[in-house]
Amino acid sequence: MSGEYSLPDLLERMYENQLALEAALMELALQSEKQGLDEVGNNVRGALFVIGENAGHIKQGLAKLRTDRL
Repeated sequence: MSGEYSLPDLLERMYENQLALEAALMELALQSEKQGLDEVGNNVRGALFVIGENAGHIKQGLAKLRTDRL
């Protein structure tokens, strides 16, 4: 399998997508709160918390995959 389609590369791209979704959700939270929709903002922030909790674990797993392949 070429490096472009390797498992670590695929997972890295999925991680980058997760970060992009996190940024989009933050914008949604800020706009919702700005419009007084605090419950929506709180729900979005709850989702952001889960994303944040998983981000470090995913990044460490990717680093381990890349190290193990060397």
